[in-house]
Amino acid sequence: MAFLQKSMSFSLMGTLAISCLLLIVLWAQEAAALPITSHCKIDASDFQRPYFTNRTFMLAEEASLADNNTDVRLIGDELYRGVKMQDRCYVMKEVLNFTLEEVLSPQSDRFQPHMQEVVSFLTKLSNQLSLCRISGDGRRIQKNVQTMKETVKKLGEGGKIKVIGELNLLFFSLRNACV
Repeated sequence: MAFLQKSMSFSLMGTLAISCLLLIVLWAQEAAALPITSHCKIDASDFQRPYFTNRTFMLAEEASLADNNTDVRLIGDELYRGVKMQDRCYVMKEVLNFTLEEVLSPQSDRFQPHMQEVVSFLTKLSNQLSLCRISGDGRRIQKNVQTMKETVKKLGEGGKIKVIGELNLLFFSLRNACV
């Protein structure tokens, strides 16, 4: 009888040990399966600050008055063509970084007094997205963003003004994709 109790006790201990091990393995697999894009988020409160929202829209409006090319749209659905929903924030991160580095920084002396405030606001958003990565193959995303960059380059100075004139679209696209 004592032998039967010991063997049942060992059997129960073995089952518990295997169950615990199985739970640990499942937990580890779930942690490994977390999406890489989990850092692709911007705090919603950043889009609810009227001061920066107004400055961004005022700057976009001022630049759009100087934009002579109404046939071209840089920020729109074309950027998302062939891109999975969970990677849209990454697309907008790339567009935001391009806007800051290639357009707003070189144009910082224009469109005052709002430019510096908008640049600091957008830089804060860019910093929040610094750890944002794509979840899969990024070739389609890079192609779409590269197409936008080439369009800006082809338009020359007018392309940079167009980017500034579309800051309101960038604002909405960032909010929609990253909040």
